[in-house]
Order: sequence, then structure tokens, then C-alpha cells
Amino acid sequence: MSGFWNGWIVVLTLANVAGALWLLWATSRREPNDARAEQGDPDTTGHTWDGDLKEYNNPLPRWWLWLFYGSVAFGVGYMVLFPALGSFGGALGWSQAGQWQAQTLEAERRANEQFAKFAGKSVVELQRDPDAMRVARNLYANNCAMCHGSDARGAKGFPNLHATNFQYGKEPDTLVATIALGRQGVMPAWADALGAQGVEEVASYVYSLSGRKAPADLVAGGQAKFGMFCASCHGADGTGMPVLGAPNLTDQYWTYGGSIEAIKETITAGRQNQMPAHLDLLGEQRVKLLAAYVLSLGPPAAEPATQTAQNVPAADAAAAVVPVTGDASGH
Repeated sequence: MSGFWNGWIVVLTLANVAGALWLLWATSRREPNDARAEQGDPDTTGHTWDGDLKEYNNPLPRWWLWLFYGSVAFGVGYMVLFPALGSFGGALGWSQAGQWQAQTLEAERRANEQFAKFAGKSVVELQRDPDAMRVARNLYANNCAMCHGSDARGAKGFPNLHATNFQYGKEPDTLVATIALGRQGVMPAWADALGAQGVEEVASYVYSLSGRKAPADLVAGGQAKFGMFCASCHGADGTGMPVLGAPNLTDQYWTYGGSIEAIKETITAGRQNQMPAHLDLLGEQRVKLLAAYVLSLGPPAAEPATQTAQNVPAADAAAAVVPVTGDASGH
């Protein structure tokens, strides 16, 4: 703050205090009305209503007046002790930033005490620890639920964490890496390479990979083109490549949904998505707890899924034929 504005604030503040004191002093004095005094009624203001209702010129009650003086005294004392006069920091040296920092450090200290009992445990061990899962559930609610939903079933563009197959894999170390370092997924646009008919065919073939029916002629044409343009990432059988972050196209989990129109949209325009890194924000122990929580939400990757789940209805959302990341699962 410049010297001018600092001085301006100080002068304006003190002038207001002085003005309040003057106002109190002025209202505490009764000024007799000379004209009324001549009429033998010096204690009125001269205002009369309804013929005989007069307004008296009385000062404020003393107890009320001293309450106002006390308020001014309190304000002056506050300005001496706390920041109130420009750049003057106050006799106590208090500041909002300092209080926030102290409270943050105290909260961090208490949190570290809580997390200390989980130190040294693996992700699998944390998953089996009920106390760890209660803490991890709160961590998820505070850091992940705004994207993946309070039930962790995601939304359009945000993966379902109950899925069996994750885009980058569901192994504990992979989950830790995804949460800690984040993921950046890109599905290129294929409209120019495939043309309108090619997009229609490939979309029909991808649609059929998860057991749904599509026109046989389109599926046949799409299978050949899939082998040329898509198999290098998604695999010849469409089951994906976790090492590349290419999704499995044969299951019922779709990051952008699974309708035929949405799949065509994805192939035509491509997709880009990002899962932000959380290591600097949360620290290693919290990342491991979150990985354990995500692992607990559904069956491990090696186990068969016993339910059909998807982020959004397949008829309404775009297809996850892209290596789009954006979550702890990478699916």
C-alpha cells in the first residue's frame, strides 16, 4: 500500500472516531429554545401534533449515552491491538494470514497423527482395514466426489470407479500412480481418415463388441477398418491396452457412454481428458488410502464382473473407445 493511501485510511478512520465523539457530546447537551422560553415552555422543540402533543427537547439518558461512549472506547482499543489503521499491524501482531497458517499447521499435525497408524501398510492391507477405509471414504468425499460422484459411479467424461476393468489397469501400484501423478488421455479424431461411411462402419463394429447387435454389412466393413486404424491401441480383439491407456471396448463400462451416435461422435471428433495429479496436494499416505478405497469399490481386475454398470446410460452418452483419462481408474 502506498504512503498516500495508508495516510488516507488513517486520517479517515480517526476522523470518524472524532466525529462520533462530537456527535455524542452535542446530543448530550440541551439547548433551550429562546422562543419557547418566552412562552414559558423552554423544554420543547416547538413541534406540536394533534393540538397538544409536544416534542420535548431532552438529552439522551445517561446510561444510554455511556454505552455509546463505551462503544467508541472499545473501537479505539481494538485499533490499538489489531490491524485497523492502514499498515499498522496492531500491538498484538495478529493477522488473518497468520491465524490461517497456525490453524492449518494444527490441522495438519492432527491429521498426521491420525495417518501415522496407517504408515507402512500396503494398499491391499489398507483396503482390509476398516479404520483406514473410514478415513479413505472421507478423503474421497473431499477430493474426488465432485468429479466421480458421491457413489463413485462417475458421469459423462468421469469414469465409473466400480468398473471391473480400468483404462490403465486396476493393480494397486497402478492406482497409486494414477492418483499421484495423474493421467493425460487423447483419442485422435478419425473423421478425415475414415470418411463418413468409415465412421459409420467402425462405430457399428465397436458397438457390436460388447454383445449388441448392429447391421451385419456395417460390422463387416468396420472390422477391417478397426484392424487398420484402431487395433494398434485397443488390441485386435478390442479388449484394450492398459499400458497405453486404451480402454476395453468389449465390456459395459463407457467413460462417455455407449450409444451408436455417441461412439460415432467420439470417432469423428476424438476425445481429450485429464486426471490431475494429487501427490503434492495430498501426500503419499493419503494417495495410498485413496487407492485402497478405489480398489475396494469393485472386484479386482483379475476377477469377473458380477454386475453390469456404466457411468451413464449407454443410449445417452458418448463412447469410451478413447484412451481418455480423468480418474483414479483411468477407465
